[in-house]
Parts: sequence; structure tokens; C-alpha cells
Amino acid sequence: MKYEIPCIILRGGTSKGAYLLEGDLPPAGPELNRLLLRLMGSPDIKQIDGLGGATSVTSKVAIVAPSARPDADVEYLFAQVAVDKAVVSYAGNCGNILSGVGPFAIEAGLVQAVSPTTQVRIFNRNTNKIIEAHIQTPDGAVRYGGKYHITGVPGTAAPIKLRFLNPAGSVFGALLPTGNIIDVLQTSAYGKIEVSIVDATNPLVFVRAADVGMTGMELPSEIDGNPERLQALEELRGEAAKLLGLVDDAQLSAVKSPGIPKLTIVAPVCDYITTTGDTVHAKEIDLLCRMMSMQKTHPTCAMTGAMCIAAAAVIPGTLAAQAVGTNVALQTLRIGHPGGVLDAGVDYTIGDTGEITICATYGYRTARKLMSGTAFVELEEEGAADES
Repeated sequence: MKYEIPCIILRGGTSKGAYLLEGDLPPAGPELNRLLLRLMGSPDIKQIDGLGGATSVTSKVAIVAPSARPDADVEYLFAQVAVDKAVVSYAGNCGNILSGVGPFAIEAGLVQAVSPTTQVRIFNRNTNKIIEAHIQTPDGAVRYGGKYHITGVPGTAAPIKLRFLNPAGSVFGALLPTGNIIDVLQTSAYGKIEVSIVDATNPLVFVRAADVGMTGMELPSEIDGNPERLQALEELRGEAAKLLGLVDDAQLSAVKSPGIPKLTIVAPVCDYITTTGDTVHAKEIDLLCRMMSMQKTHPTCAMTGAMCIAAAAVIPGTLAAQAVGTNVALQTLRIGHPGGVLDAGVDYTIGDTGEITICATYGYRTARKLMSGTAFVELEEEGAADES
């Protein structure tokens, strides 16, 4: 079967992916999975025969369609295409790729732009949540150029505000999926270890850096260059996935649930050196974060992950809140990641009995259209790709 698919490649936040219209694709199922794998060039560590960039953050797809919902303009399905495995995962959202959905919807004619700013209401099918994206559209066209800088991306661009409405329970239906602020997992590498599992925008499992023999200042090359550490961290994440009912065997987590929950290593603030050699001072951040993505270290911090960190930081007792400490303006949390600093906001209320309600989380990203054209995919008759 041969496909010629209209495609726009966008850099969304600190990720890059292929943006496709749902109507140009086969329906959800094995053929769509095989198509996406072929499109990206997976499984192959170089993705030499596809559009993927040989890393988890450059092997992503956004599938977009007009929405019939009264509260949304478009619907967006995120697909994480594994690089070295024949796996396409639809578990969870990607905030970085999300930042390109609004511009794509306007470019594709799904949303009419208005000057000077267009709000695009996006229903994310992965999490059944609504996100408001505010796109700069002077003169009725998307403006990509601007003066806003996000760490992990060279240069500057126009800011895109993303506001995630009612983000709690994006995958598991509850802010605290296990009902606990702290859970204890048993691993062969670390023994019994405390974690906090929080589900807001995307589910994360938090662990103290010190409890896994780290400082929170490590660069991705240090973590990824240590196979024993990677295996131990994945075992820990796998045990969390098992606790959440995503897998029956923690050792199968990398195949059955490779993208969620994301393991997030947190530590109190201190000065550290970024991947570009710059110094981030303790006074510039509120906590340190190192996030794992598809069994490797995220080069910066996932946007949806930052939203969850912000939500977790306002829940007393979580490991994220412990890392932040006191006397921090939690409405805007400054997260220190390998590439620099990411700001994440949270609107929340505290009930009469002390319960926390997360009303919205928000942050700013940028996007840039890299190319527009036709992707050519030819599928051979073979077994279906695995789906998570």
C-alpha cells in the first residue's frame, strides 16, 4: 500500500515532529501504527529511512482533526514513535508537540486566524483534556518570529501560551492515582524506595535524586552513558507502571508502557552547569529536575512534565513539594533542567478541609514551521506493529 501524505514538519517547544491531518491517514489500528513507524524510519537507531531524528524528542507525530465538540476547535492525538523498537505509544500527551498544534491548525485551514492573537481550543484525545493555545497572528497569519527564548532551542521566536484546563487525572482519573502522597516501591537496585505518583497533564513518578545515588545536577550524557544506572532507573519506573496497572511485569515496561509514567528525579536547588556550559545559580530556580523519556534522559524537561511538577509542588508532602521547600511563590515555579530554566504556572484552590484542586496549569513555548510537503510511505505486507 502506497501513501502520499500532506505533512508539515514543525519544531514544537524542544521537540520536533510530523503534523498530519487525520483524514489523510488510515483509521486507528495496526495499519496506522505501521505507517507511523515507516514514516519515522523505526525501528532503527539512526531512523535513516524516515523523518525521525534518532531521539525520542524528534520521533513524534501529531494527528489533528476538526472537532465537533462545543468546547474545542480541533482534536489532537499524540503518537510517540519509538526509535529502536516497533512500538507506537499513544499513552499521555506531549506539551512540546502540542505547542505546534495551534499553528498547524491555522496553516491547515482548520481555524480562522484573527489579528493580533488567535486562541485555538485543543481537545487532546490522549488525555481527554482541553488546552487553550494563544498564537500570535498579526494580519491573520501565524507569526513564528519573535523575541521569546526557551532553553534547549537556539535563538528566539514568538511565544505561545498554553493553558491546560482541569489537568488532574489526565490518564488515571485522579490527581493522586494511588490515593497516596508517598508510595514505597521495591527494587533490586535500590531496595525499598519512596516515590510520589502525580497525574496532572501527564503522569509522573517522582523520586529523590539522593535516593538513586544522584545529585540532580547530572547532565544527560552522564546518565545515558551509564547503562547500569539506566537499567536501575527503568526498573524503578517499571515498578511504578506495575503499581498503576499499566503492566503486569515491571520488566516489560519499556515495551508495554515506554512513555508513562515519566520518571522524574528531583532535588533541592544548587548551582549547576547546563549542557551548553552556562551556570544556573540556585537563586534562579525553585528545584532541580532530571526527567527520563523513553528510557533515556530528556535533554530539557517535557512541557506536560513541567505542568505536573508545578501541580505536584502545591501538594504538601509530595517529593516535589519537599524538594521545593517553603517560601516559594508556587503560582510560578522555576524548574532547573539540563538545558536551563523552565517556568511553569499553576492555578489552584484549597478547600475547607485542605484538599487541593488544580484548576489549570500553564506555560510558554515556541514553535517554528520547518517544511511543508508530501511524505511518501509504502507499506509491505507484514505483521502489525506493537501498540501501547
